[in-house]
Amino acid sequence: MEDDQTVSNKDIDSYLKHYNRWQQTAWGHRMTELLKRWTGYEFDAEIKWNNVLMIGIFHVIAVCSFAYYVWQATIVSYVWVRFIIRPEGWSRHFFDHVIEPMAIERFFIGGCAGFGVTAGVHRLWCHRSYKAKLPLRIILMCCYSIAGQNTIYDWVRDHRIHHKYSETDGDPHNANRGFLYAHVGWLMLRKHPECIKKGRLIDMSDIVSDPVVQFHHKNFVLMKMLFCFILPTFIPWYFLGEKFGMAFFSQCFVRYVLSLNFTWLVNSAAHLYGSHPYDKRINPAENRAVSMVAMGEGWHNYHHVFPWDYKAAELGNYSFNVTTFWLDVFSKIGWAYDLKEPSKDLVSKTIAKYGDGTHITARIGHMEEVPAPSD
Repeated sequence: MEDDQTVSNKDIDSYLKHYNRWQQTAWGHRMTELLKRWTGYEFDAEIKWNNVLMIGIFHVIAVCSFAYYVWQATIVSYVWVRFIIRPEGWSRHFFDHVIEPMAIERFFIGGCAGFGVTAGVHRLWCHRSYKAKLPLRIILMCCYSIAGQNTIYDWVRDHRIHHKYSETDGDPHNANRGFLYAHVGWLMLRKHPECIKKGRLIDMSDIVSDPVVQFHHKNFVLMKMLFCFILPTFIPWYFLGEKFGMAFFSQCFVRYVLSLNFTWLVNSAAHLYGSHPYDKRINPAENRAVSMVAMGEGWHNYHHVFPWDYKAAELGNYSFNVTTFWLDVFSKIGWAYDLKEPSKDLVSKTIAKYGDGTHITARIGHMEEVPAPSD
């Protein structure tokens, strides 16, 4: 997707003038007025129409694709299977033709994509919460390419800005601007000038010096097309006997759109809904639902307090933090090492000083079914 940080690096002053005057153009003025009439919103930033169109098209096709296959299995096939073959055949048919292929793509291909985001670009390259040997770094790069997001460099830069200037104008997806903006709107608008200025101050020397990251950056389009679209479609079609239409639309649209939204929920839902057991002064919250779909990234209050913890969480089991499970597996074979985490004493002191009282240790004395009798 179109990124605007490089534009500001070339000529920040020229860009800021463009940022303030863009609505004077005929195209910008016409589309802005149309959106203002439809939504009632005032758009102060330039809308990135390429991103708006691409995101919109992919979402529409994803919804239509899923609805089509459900309709094929439930409406048309229902009449045939229900009244001609056998009563119990409908549920089997629905599972075979819709749920099963969708589940395979989500839990395998989607899981690989999620692992590339959570263990790779997030916990390794952005926060340096552990170290990884070359084979694991290559695996993470390929898995991240399946996710089909921005370059590793762009992702890391934006996320480091987000942590350093969270919920300010310097934050690329400032949750104070609302759920929709934090979720996807920030990708559809030019960055706030303050965000662009802050981005130029972020140290990216470790990313520039990583040969795996640089390979991905130089071959970004090829890697994205190959791992996000071509291979996920070709493998189930050619080797597993899947229909080409199902493979293409389920992988290139349904799986891709779901994967994007699961990642975006960390920026939106996990910044607006949930408890604050570690620091009640900040927006990021503990959100179990987000952790389930984002492979452990929803324990966000903890993560913003201890961003260098390789687990991105304190409590919970592997079922709500699949990424940690696989990192522990790779640590057993030596591919992941120097796994960082805070001491229990530091966590306890932080909970006592800044928590909102929802942490389990704060409720230990209030868990009796029957209160003790008074003297």
